[in-house]
Formats: sequence, C-alpha cells, structure tokens
Amino acid sequence: MEDPTIQSLLEEGKRPLLSYEFFPPKTDKGMENLKREAEILREADPDFVTVTYGAGGSTRMKTFEVCDMLRDMGYRPVMPHLTCVGSSREDLYGIADEIFDRGYRNIMTLRGDPPKGDTEFRPAPDGLSYADELVHLLKERHPEFCCGVAAYPEIHPEALSPEADLENLKRKLSSGGAFATTQLFFDNKVFTEFMAKAKAAGIQHPVIPGLLPALSMSQVERMCGMCGSSLPSELRERLAAAGDDEKASEEAGIEWAARQVDELLKAGAPGIHLYVLNKSHAAMSRPLLDTIAKHR
Repeated sequence: MEDPTIQSLLEEGKRPLLSYEFFPPKTDKGMENLKREAEILREADPDFVTVTYGAGGSTRMKTFEVCDMLRDMGYRPVMPHLTCVGSSREDLYGIADEIFDRGYRNIMTLRGDPPKGDTEFRPAPDGLSYADELVHLLKERHPEFCCGVAAYPEIHPEALSPEADLENLKRKLSSGGAFATTQLFFDNKVFTEFMAKAKAAGIQHPVIPGLLPALSMSQVERMCGMCGSSLPSELRERLAAAGDDEKASEEAGIEWAARQVDELLKAGAPGIHLYVLNKSHAAMSRPLLDTIAKHR
C-alpha cells in the first residue's frame, strides 16, 4: 500500500499538519524504547512522521527498519530521510528504487553533514554535492516522489550569506522539492523575518516550522551548538531560574514551545514539525497537546 504524499495533505489544507521526527536507535534496547514511545505518540494522531538517515550503511537499514515498524503501528505517511553522504549516483538510484518498492512516496531530501571527524563535506566518487542535485535525481528516477527539503531561518552554518542561503533553498524547490521544513528555532521572530525574506525572493512553497521543546539548559545549549540556532534571553532566563529543578525546567520549556506553536499557527503556518528525540514526554504534555488541538 502506497503512502499518500505530504504535498497532497498540504494542498487539502483541511487543518495544520502535525509531524514528528524520529531517529534510528543503535541498539535493540533503543528500538524497544522507541517502539514504546512511538505507541504513546501515536495517540496524538500526527499527519506524518520522518525518520533520519545514516550514510554509508551506518544506519541505512535501521532507517528502513524503523520506517516499517512505524508504518506497521499505523503511522502514515512515513517519510524516510536520504542524504548524499557516502553514496555514488548509482548507489542513490538503488536506494531510491528500494524506497519506492517498499511503498514510500515521501523523502526528506538533504545533502547531509560530513561524517564524524571530517570538517567539511566531500562528495563520494561519482556522488552529489548538493541537496538540489539529489532532489533532481529522485524526481528523475521516480516522478511520484514527494521531496521535502530543509530550510534554515538562522541560515545554514556553511552559507556565505542569508541571501545565498535563500537562493539555495530556491534551487532545491525549483528542482522538484514540494515543501520545506525548518531547522529548529526558539524565537518566532526569526521565522517570521525568514518567511518575509523568502516570499520577497519568490519562494511560494509551504514551509513547515520545526520546533524542539527545551527541557533543560544543557539540552538546549547542546542543540543550539549543533545547529546554530539562537536562544532568546527570556527562555534562557527561565531555564536558568529553574536551575537543577528538572520539573520546573521542563514546565518552562514546554510552556515556551506551546506559545511558539500557538503564535505560529495563528499566523498561518501550514503545520508544526516536532523534533521529539524519540521521546514522548514533551510532545504529549497537556499544554502542547491542548494548543495543537485548538488549531486542528
């Protein structure tokens, strides 16, 4: 059974979409934990879920294993990620065929980060250097694919300028991308200003904001360091005031995320993508669930 495309869900426009991102665990225990958490998250009735990808075979089969597990649990559509890292064009054609044959019709299409230990991206022999090339390859191989691409409200760390980053986003969309999902951010003003610039640059495709509930100062500082997102002073002060009080810290972060969701959906965002980190606690909290339900 084929998955519906996310593009078709966006075009229906019946309600703002809710989606989650999972990652393939490295151990059997991690898989058991993921299944338990995914069963809980299923109760929120997300419109689709995505599963991240490891290049060079590191977690590639795990990605398919997790996708199949989620689909068997009732999640639809399930969207595997795919990157350029470590794969030749021939490799990518083979992976695209496998994704298609498994019945998946949506792919989150990314260039990918350099392998651990490398400081810069290097394409594989006869590989691809940019995400727009991967979108083109996938659409050429299977025109039925719905390709999502990444957007960076606070610009990609390797981008020469915000303008160059927007041009790269335009290339990904014009190559066949159907929609974009953003890197996580904690300041809605950042997203609003980014969308104004994107529209001025001629980008008309749907852009889904990506959010991460900040559950502790250490967590949010680690994530900001990895992806280059900024931490608003108000949120920093709330998390700092909570100190070592885990419950108070979580309440502050969840309340902040719920406020972000409310503002974004009131402003017309086509949906919310939650980076759940394979855990259900924050996403299933009453403030966040109630806020999402109010708009759906």
